[in-house]
Amino acid sequence: MKMTKNIFSWIMYDFANSSFTTIIVTVVYSKYFVQTVVNQGEYGTALWGRAVSISMLLVALSAPIFGAVADFSRAKKTFLFYNTCLTIFFTALLYFVRAGDITKGMLFFIIANFGYNSANVFYNALLPDITTRENMGKVSGWGWGVGYIGGMISLLLALPLVHNHWTALTYPMVASFFAIFSIFIFVMLKEVHRPSKRTNYFRTAVQRIRVSAKNIGNFRELLKFIVSYLIYNDGIVVIISFASIYGASRFGMTTKQLITFFIMMQPSSMLGALFFGYVLDKIGPKRTINISLVLWMGVLLGAFFCQSVTQFYIVGIVAGLAIGSSQSSSRTMLALLTPDAKMGEFFGFYAFTGKMSSIIGPVLYGEIARITGEQRWAILSVSVFFVVGFILLQTVNEQKGRAVALNWKDDS
Repeated sequence: MKMTKNIFSWIMYDFANSSFTTIIVTVVYSKYFVQTVVNQGEYGTALWGRAVSISMLLVALSAPIFGAVADFSRAKKTFLFYNTCLTIFFTALLYFVRAGDITKGMLFFIIANFGYNSANVFYNALLPDITTRENMGKVSGWGWGVGYIGGMISLLLALPLVHNHWTALTYPMVASFFAIFSIFIFVMLKEVHRPSKRTNYFRTAVQRIRVSAKNIGNFRELLKFIVSYLIYNDGIVVIISFASIYGASRFGMTTKQLITFFIMMQPSSMLGALFFGYVLDKIGPKRTINISLVLWMGVLLGAFFCQSVTQFYIVGIVAGLAIGSSQSSSRTMLALLTPDAKMGEFFGFYAFTGKMSSIIGPVLYGEIARITGEQRWAILSVSVFFVVGFILLQTVNEQKGRAVALNWKDDS
């Protein structure tokens, strides 16, 4: 694989945006919101679940339209830029959220998380513009792997701020980190511009989605994969959103301890993304995802039964391998089952199904924790998503789906 300017700048965006999901969604702000902003036991966990779900609902409603518009207007980078700016601005505003600011704390996070996930629709859709189908696994793996380095660096930058009780400063720090390192993709990456015409993009997007839904039988394997992804991705979203909260609630871990914990996880996440990217190109994305889902099942059992912080650290290292593998492999699986001309539109549909499913998991986790007053049962419930997703994935004929995507002709 040759490291071109396009590939390098695309990978650097993963490096940039990982600061948001690592610090805001997973480690620092999630715990800060539950324990400081709300400070009402597991009720805070339930509110955090609702905030995550609301942001995912907004993405689910907009992603198919945005994806089709970007595909038709050839403006993936433009939409990526606007959503990135939205994320950066509202992440910085989290600095002003203090104890008791529940509405403000939820609103700013919901908008920032909406921007982050919406940006990823266009970021993922740029993958076919920068590499060949044969190298998608490697490039996607490198993206996730370098992204975990970005996450680890942002954690290292946050550690002295938290140590000196300047937790609020971590949020503008993340905004600055994201802004600086996302510049590469907007300056260096050359988007493939195909002929387009002036039209009502919204109406055209709706028409294209309607046609895609009508002809979805042509992409039966892709549809089966998306249904499987819809289920198991919900489990991944829950773990990302509640890992820090679980550690703090179950073992009384401080923010400093949690940052250290996630710093330890980053190398295993990077290794999982890079190693399984190469494994994927050897055995295919379906088998690779199967391996990662089995790892996830083991992680949840480990989290349920572990009795100490040390044991939780070990579980976290395995979780790092699983997340690095599953997210990269899923992105590649979608790209390989999708015709080139439908990338933006189908990545929008992929985001739609993923975010629609993500509405259920966080709310379910939060409510189980609130009702039982015990997060062990909430974390165990997540295993259902991985088991069902694994079973459904076995119905996908990967080779047939790839052949349909490769030979499909756009008659629109």
